[in-house]
Amino acid sequence: MVLYTSPFPNSFLSVLHSFSWGLIFPCYWLADRLVGSFVPTTYEKRQRADDPCYFHALCIIITTPIYLALLAASLPFALIGFLLWSPLQSARRPYIYSRLKDKNHANGATLLTEWKAAGSGKSFCFGSANVCLLPDSLARFNNVFNTQARAKEIGRRIRNGASRPQIKIYIDSPTNTSISAASFSSLVSPQAGDNRAVNAGIKRTTSMEYKGDNCGPNNGEENREDKGGSGEPHEGEENTCIVRINGEENGHMSDTETDTVNGQARASGPAEPSLEGDAEISKTPNHKQKEGDSGSLDSCSASRESLVKVRVGDGAVDQSTVNNKLLYKASIMKKTSVRKKKHTDETFDHEISAFFPANLDFLCLQEVFDKRAAEKLKEQLHHYFEYIVYDVGVYSCHGCCSFKFVNSGLLFASRYPVMDAAYHCYPNGRGMDSLASKGALFLKVQVGSTPQDQRIVGYISCTHLQAIAGDTTVRCEQLDMLQDWLSEFRKSTSSSSTANPEELVAFDVLCGDLNFDNCSSEDKLEQQHSLFTHYKDPCRVGPGEDKPWAIGTLLDPEGLYDEEVCTPDNLQKVLESEEGRKGYLVYPTSKNHSSSQKGRKASLKGNGRRIDYMLYTEEGLYLEWKVEVEEFSFITQLAGLTDHLPVAMRLMVSTGEDDP
Repeated sequence: MVLYTSPFPNSFLSVLHSFSWGLIFPCYWLADRLVGSFVPTTYEKRQRADDPCYFHALCIIITTPIYLALLAASLPFALIGFLLWSPLQSARRPYIYSRLKDKNHANGATLLTEWKAAGSGKSFCFGSANVCLLPDSLARFNNVFNTQARAKEIGRRIRNGASRPQIKIYIDSPTNTSISAASFSSLVSPQAGDNRAVNAGIKRTTSMEYKGDNCGPNNGEENREDKGGSGEPHEGEENTCIVRINGEENGHMSDTETDTVNGQARASGPAEPSLEGDAEISKTPNHKQKEGDSGSLDSCSASRESLVKVRVGDGAVDQSTVNNKLLYKASIMKKTSVRKKKHTDETFDHEISAFFPANLDFLCLQEVFDKRAAEKLKEQLHHYFEYIVYDVGVYSCHGCCSFKFVNSGLLFASRYPVMDAAYHCYPNGRGMDSLASKGALFLKVQVGSTPQDQRIVGYISCTHLQAIAGDTTVRCEQLDMLQDWLSEFRKSTSSSSTANPEELVAFDVLCGDLNFDNCSSEDKLEQQHSLFTHYKDPCRVGPGEDKPWAIGTLLDPEGLYDEEVCTPDNLQKVLESEEGRKGYLVYPTSKNHSSSQKGRKASLKGNGRRIDYMLYTEEGLYLEWKVEVEEFSFITQLAGLTDHLPVAMRLMVSTGEDDP
């Protein structure tokens, strides 16, 4: 299949489209600014609290007539542009495939090596997020604003979080099953008397001092020699460090241990100059670097973004022995996948993380509706991801039943090459959702090859379902179509037969914003859909019941700019407690409870509305391989930039062979 690298088949249509959009854009921009001036966010209201009450009203009175006059003047040109733009959409392609030509520009791509399926297995990391990049006036209804600046900051945070070294700290304690916050703060900024306990059921990821995006095993001879050390890594995994600490009975590290860990973590790599030629001051409220704000990453050299993962060991520990070696490895995933967490039945790790996972391989985004914002986001993501599919969807009346003003909002980024891509639009959208070409994006990627030159491939699907509450029937119909399209895409892109397999399928993942949760009584039909018999949800026990550690992904918009949650670290701390979740997450609807969230402390079902999903299946994969979830994360790194929590899942594809 040919991947489309431009929206139109020839340059003449592209020029004509640019000309028509140039006539429309002034009217569109003025209307967006005019509507946006009447929809303030809570952040803006707080900023204006000290101003005289008449000041904002005076600004509105002055600017509104100006906007209206300019809008009226631009309307004739917009009408002419629309008459040209609309018929052109019949020739428009359903997506744009962007491949980074200069690989030195992509920090993540340069660390990637081809998987040869020669070891015991390889892990792949998937991320998904709804980023709410609507036109500014519409985004304000979700209490977010300045779409262009947010798009750039979102991309910067994602690629900085994903490109850092993967540092894991294992703290073995024979008696204590929880680690006090003092153990974490001693790694970051020691504060005496801080003895807050961390929930043992939900792991915590915090920050260490880190400089440079490219510090990893590939950046020095000494690190490369470490690969031959103790513990066998999995093939193809890079940029990983491990710290092992045999702690005391109370679970705390001594001052000597702390100093050793800090010194070695800071020595993990040289500082790298900022990827941005000049430091740009972002205009969104939480872009100003604050004390403890590890998510505002204006430059690589100034960021505090090393991942620290803490686990409590099951066995006894020789307290006289302390091993604090920093070992760069290709992977430590095999060891983590077989160790169970205490007080849970899970065989995989689960956590609330302040960062996107290190070595993120695939990223699926929803609600990237604004085309200018999509370009800014793509530019930032290309610092890490080599392959990006964006501007996905159809416009006008082409391909769907109703007129579409905006695209699907889907965006896909990958470190591995895309082999095939297909898009389908849901024809049954209702209300405001019918104005967007919501649908599903299907992709086939090549992740390696065998010594026999068989391709190793994976399938990834991204979707965004009907959002309006109560449209259960519409969403169920869309899930039915999604299953049919998934099957058709697999059949149309498969070049293998059972007798002569040219390709080995390593994984099949489905993710996106499904706009229903697994606990609301109104969503029972979706919860019982046959999709969940084919695809597994790591957070789900069964219809109507989530696992105890799973939390909601829909934030209460009214609290986005509260000081308690406006930074990644702060939001992480709040979501670790039940009371914090009740205050800042939207909870499943119930006939017995009102929809009001703020300040409600009554007993509520679940841990919030989890409407962002990450699913996988074992059907249709290579029979001799086994796929297991290794880690699942709820991510707070986009705090203050969107009203959704991103989610991430790491899958281990085990080949059953021993490491050489």
